[in-house]
Amino acid sequence: MALTDRKRPWLAVLLAFLYPGLGHVYLREWIRAIVWFGLVVTSSALLIPEDTLPQSLSPDAFLAAAEAMPLQATLVLFSVTVFSMIDAYWMAKQRNHTVTVAEGTTCPNCGKEIDSDIDFCHWCTEPLAQDADRASDDGA
Repeated sequence: MALTDRKRPWLAVLLAFLYPGLGHVYLREWIRAIVWFGLVVTSSALLIPEDTLPQSLSPDAFLAAAEAMPLQATLVLFSVTVFSMIDAYWMAKQRNHTVTVAEGTTCPNCGKEIDSDIDFCHWCTEPLAQDADRASDDGA
């Protein structure tokens, strides 16, 4: 993985806030994105009565529909949005950690920064795998 594989957790959270699943699309977590999209659509279809849907695409119609929406539907959709935001943040942080470990700048065991000149972690004494770059540097 390259440095360009890092993702911005705050952007994933913002996109997940706009619509659950968009943060996962940004992270290229396709299955999770489909699950979050499906969860919102299913929850909406099951919990929002048809008579509360807006009849036109005006802001007033959307405001009236939001006010007429049942509390249960509002809470469920809010919960889905919050959990999608948390999951997108967590996935972005995990991805960035994986990229950092793959670059060899942190210890895969304890996660602390390591010195690239030694073959063990000076924090937890875990031996580090020799990669091709280190092997070629030692042989030169």
